Amino acid sequence: MKINKMVKCIIFDCDGVLVDTEKIGNGILLEMAQEHGFEMELEDAYRHFNGRNLKDCFRHIEEAIDQKLPENFETEYREKSFEAFKTHVKPMEGIIDFIERIEKLEIPYCVASSGPVDKIRLNLEVAGLLDRFEDKIFSSYQIGSWKPEPGIFLHAAATMGFEVKDCVVVEDSKAGVKAGVNGGFKVYGFANGFNNDDLKEEGAELFTSYEELSEILGF
Repeated sequence: MKINKMVKCIIFDCDGVLVDTEKIGNGILLEMAQEHGFEMELEDAYRHFNGRNLKDCFRHIEEAIDQKLPENFETEYREKSFEAFKTHVKPMEGIIDFIERIEKLEIPYCVASSGPVDKIRLNLEVAGLLDRFEDKIFSSYQIGSWKPEPGIFLHAAATMGFEVKDCVVVEDSKAGVKAGVNGGFKVYGFANGFNNDDLKEEGAELFTSYEELSEILGF
């Protein structure tokens, strides 16, 4: 039996999986944090920050600089990143063709992200993907559970009407893969050159393009 007969629902992460935002968001965060004495290479930011609750990222920075960030730091970060996302966000290469392929196969899909709903919707809209995900957007902020806890993926699967064994998760972060594996899902990790070892270490099966993922899944 081909694996596509076994996959009844695909749960996508958003940033770095559906939309190309990670470089933008991490770049702004590092630039702002640098003003407070924090130093980190972009590659390390991918490893430490991707897929995590924003407050955890801020906590990491505060521990490193041994002081609290300003009270308006989060507000300023969100304002700057939202403005950048409005003009710079693009769909990940190959994702539109991949979605069209699974739509033809009548395989349901959704997005489950640690980000707030308005951020998810903005990024999907700018990337031209929002229409495809209406009523299929799940945010950690809706349930109060963030990756690497599995809650958001379990919530997405249940709401979509599927058991864990019938779903696969597509992720690009260490925290996201850990969340999927912790929830009992088969996880496919989008390897971008920065995250390969981390994703594999957490139990993901790696792919480097949506064409490759199609081949792996037998679509």
